[in-house]
Amino acid sequence: MKPRHKKLIAVSGGVTLLVVAGLLVLNAFRSNLVYFRSPTEILSGEVSTQGVLRLGGMVDKGSVKKIPDSLKVEFKVTDFQKCITVRYEGILPDLFREGQGVITQGRLQPDKVFVADQVLAKHDEKYMPPEVANSLKGKAGPKSACETSL
Repeated sequence: MKPRHKKLIAVSGGVTLLVVAGLLVLNAFRSNLVYFRSPTEILSGEVSTQGVLRLGGMVDKGSVKKIPDSLKVEFKVTDFQKCITVRYEGILPDLFREGQGVITQGRLQPDKVFVADQVLAKHDEKYMPPEVANSLKGKAGPKSACETSL
């Protein structure tokens, strides 16, 4: 075999390895992506509810229920159109309170209850994706936004 052919095989082998490595990296990124969704998008069936989701919106006023002697809490997240009940076990962020923005990460159960693994509180709309902030602007809901969606 000529040296020229050996170089060609080495170069083509290196390019093949780089392409395979690039495809594996892209596949890992795709499988770890978690998109931010609103209660309306999730409940209307616009998105797949399989796997891990990020649910974002506002904590509905009067919906936070803490279970005594445990770290379990249940609350409702709303986008002023629909709401989803969220169950979480753990320490809530200091900024978490009713009427504030929140992002939860977890899975939607068949009974339409969202079981969160992580809760992130936001102190204003600056940390909200623009499309969600726009959907929340100018929507005046009832005293409790979840009363009409149940």
